[in-house]
Parts: sequence; C-alpha cells; structure tokens
Amino acid sequence: MAETPDNPQEPVPERPWYKQRRKVAGLVAVILVAIAAIGLVAWNELKRPDDVSNPDVPFQKPIKKPKPVPKDKTVNWTTFRLNPQRTGYLAVNGIHPPFLRIWKYGDSPLLEFPPIVVNGRLYFVDNDGTAHALRSDNGREIWTRKIASLNASTPTYSKGRLYIVNLEPGHILSLNAKNGRRIWQKDLPCRSESSPVVVHNRVYFGCENGVLYALKAKNGHEVWETSVSGAIKGAPAYEGGTLFVGDYGGVVTAVRAKTGEVKWQSDGLGSSFGRAGAFYSTPAVAYGRVYLGSNDGRVYSFDKNTGELAWTHSTGGWVYSGPTVAQVPGTPPTVYIGSFDGNVYALNAKSGETRWTYAMGGRVIGSLSVIGRTVYAATFDGTTTYGLSAKSGRRVFEFHTGAYMPGISDGQKLYLVGYSSIHALKPVTQKQLRAARKAKVARKAARLKARRKAARAKKQARAKKQARAKKQAKAKQK
Repeated sequence: MAETPDNPQEPVPERPWYKQRRKVAGLVAVILVAIAAIGLVAWNELKRPDDVSNPDVPFQKPIKKPKPVPKDKTVNWTTFRLNPQRTGYLAVNGIHPPFLRIWKYGDSPLLEFPPIVVNGRLYFVDNDGTAHALRSDNGREIWTRKIASLNASTPTYSKGRLYIVNLEPGHILSLNAKNGRRIWQKDLPCRSESSPVVVHNRVYFGCENGVLYALKAKNGHEVWETSVSGAIKGAPAYEGGTLFVGDYGGVVTAVRAKTGEVKWQSDGLGSSFGRAGAFYSTPAVAYGRVYLGSNDGRVYSFDKNTGELAWTHSTGGWVYSGPTVAQVPGTPPTVYIGSFDGNVYALNAKSGETRWTYAMGGRVIGSLSVIGRTVYAATFDGTTTYGLSAKSGRRVFEFHTGAYMPGISDGQKLYLVGYSSIHALKPVTQKQLRAARKAKVARKAARLKARRKAARAKKQARAKKQARAKKQAKAKQK
C-alpha cells in the first residue's frame, strides 16, 4: 500500500554496528594498527640497545712507549693486573715460548685469583682463605697463614706489607710480607673480593654493600667511604688522583682519591627488556679511557675525565674478564679481553673495532695477561691455558692446565695458575727444550729400568725364600 500522510509507513530499524561488516572491519583495522604501533614502541624501548660509536671522544696516545725490561732484570708484579691502572701488560724481552717447567706448587685448594711476585717471592691466597709465600726460584713454601674461610682476591704489596680482603669473614687485613704476621685487621659490614690498590699510603677497595673505602695503610683507620649504585665486585683502578670502579647496579663511577667525592657516573647500556647490566669486570685505565666488561655482554670504553661513552662492543656472552690494554710492538693500542661466549677478542682501543678473535673452546671467565708479545688466556671449560700472538691472534703456546686468571711474570719466568696449582716456566731455546725432553725420557727410562731390576730382585728373593721354606718343610717330614 502506498504511503500517505494519514497512513505513514514505519521506517526500517538500523542494524547494530557490530553486525555491520564494514564498520567491524574498520574497527579491527584500527585496533591492529594501534597494537602494531604499541608493539613497535615497546620493542624500541625494550630491545637490546645498539652498540655505541662516538669517535669524537678524546684518545690520548702515550708520549713515550714503555721500554721493555732487559732480559737480565727482574720486575715486581705487586698488585692484581700488575699496576694501579690494572692494564695487565708487562713489556719485557725474553719471556716467550718455548718454555720449560722448572717447578710446580700444588695441588692446593682452588686458586681463583693469581699471585703477585715481589723480590723473589710469590704471595697468594687460596679459596679456603690461607695466605702463602713461596720462593720464586724453586716453589718452596716460606710461610702460610690461615686468615679467612673464603677468599677470592689477590694481595697487594707495598713497603714490606701485604693488604688482603676476604669474603668470609668480611674483613681487610695487613700482613708482614716477611713472615706473614698480622699487623692490623679491620672488620667490614660486608664481603669483599675487590683486590686492593695502595697509593700514597692509602688502601682503596670496594665491598658488596656498594661502598668504596679508603683506609690508612699504616693502621687501617678509615679516611672516607663513598656509596655507589650497587655491589662492588671488581678491583678499583687508579690513575692521576682518581679511582674508577664498576658496580652491580650497572654504573661506572670515578671518585677523587683524596676526598672520596664522586667525579662522574655513567650507566651501562644494559640488555633487552630494560634489564640493566652489571659490572663484575675490573676496569683498566689507558689512553685517556676507562675500559671494562659487563654482564650485558659488552666491552665498554669511557672518557676517563668526563665519563662520556666512546664505544661499546658486543660479544655473545657475559664479560667477567678484566681488559688488558697494551700497545705491543707492531700493533696499534689494543684491548684484549675474554667472554663467556668462548672467544678472546683483540679490539682497537680507540674505536672498538675487532682486530682479531680466537675461539678458546670454552668460557673465558678470568682476565688475560699480555707478557712480552704474547697474550695469555685460560678457559674454564677444559682448563687449558693458551698463548696467542698479540699481533695476529695465532696460537703459539698451550699448557695443560688453567681456569681463571692465567699468569704473571717477574721478567725472568712465567708463572701460570692452574685450577689449584702454580707452575713456574722458564723460556728456553728449541735446542734446550729438545735436550730437556731427551733427558726427561732418559730419566724415565732409568727409573723404569731400576723398578724392573728391583722387581726382579724382589721376585728372586721371594723365590729363594719359598725354596728354603720347602726345603725346611721336607727336612721336618723326614
């Protein structure tokens, strides 16, 4: 029926929006775009930050290169990583493969940290908290002293004294280096594995409570304490009146050694999903930079005066290893460092670019050493120490034991640290090495011959005894 004013036709009701395909499709599209946008923002915020390269940060080359130690001279390795800057590089002539082992000390409890060598003596503390002094010429023990139940640090020597921090109980103490007698002890409110540095009659070290301490070396009285952003595990480095330390809050701090005033602080980049990294690595200071590794898998380079980040280099695993920084003849200034990803990296100290890598076949947990022109590194998996050419990364040496920190030198011998032993190696010529091996084989053959002769004599004596016994038994029967 036609519509008229007197009889209007009722309008058809409109369908709900959720039953209209076009509107639903449009709304779904808007939601998907919004989700994608939120996801992109979240990804950008939470993904692993990219590495940094800032070529404008100053890089200071040394005015004079270090003169190598002559072959007939000895040097003192007085603290963890050799010097207050913690560079771990000893420029020395004559310490290179091949080597001949002249003595071994062990097997002791776990040796997580390397010894020091001073004036013909090696000083170290095993994991069970016993301090030792050995003669460097023959490895014989001079004295031992039980100082703790748990230790993971290297002593520092200064003016006839040793300075040692302990994990359990948490304290720092000073020993007479000559006889191991305790001079003073200071209890701490925390555990410490931060090997001390001693400069201008002060002892500096960190603690797991996130505090950096300065004590008088004479009596252990506190000078100052400065809080940082997290537990301090690594040893502080020192240069030019400033201390540098990383912490488990993922922050690197520069502190004025005289007053304890914070000079600057810089954050690490962290890992994915906003997770902050943690600095276990002991810093090294060289070329106007501070270098160290992080548990976010990166190696860092900061300006030592301002804390500005110069570069980062990502590895495939945690970087507990402290960097060794050196300019070995024929190479540019280089950072040598290991990673949990099983590689040793040689990085250009200025730019962070890779010079070479070496696959160790297992995690590299401890710091490396560069002695002469050789990089020494140990792998925790397989417990082997390798010597690598600083120039090319080619393997030039291999030793059957190692785990954490590989070794030190006094300019005369190389002292390698195994999982629970110390080995003194003397550089020799190939001719001397062949002669030593031949003599060793001859001695082994002579010992074997002597044992066989003794066994024959013993057998003959036993046969004679049995014959006499039979003869006597027959005589009794008659």
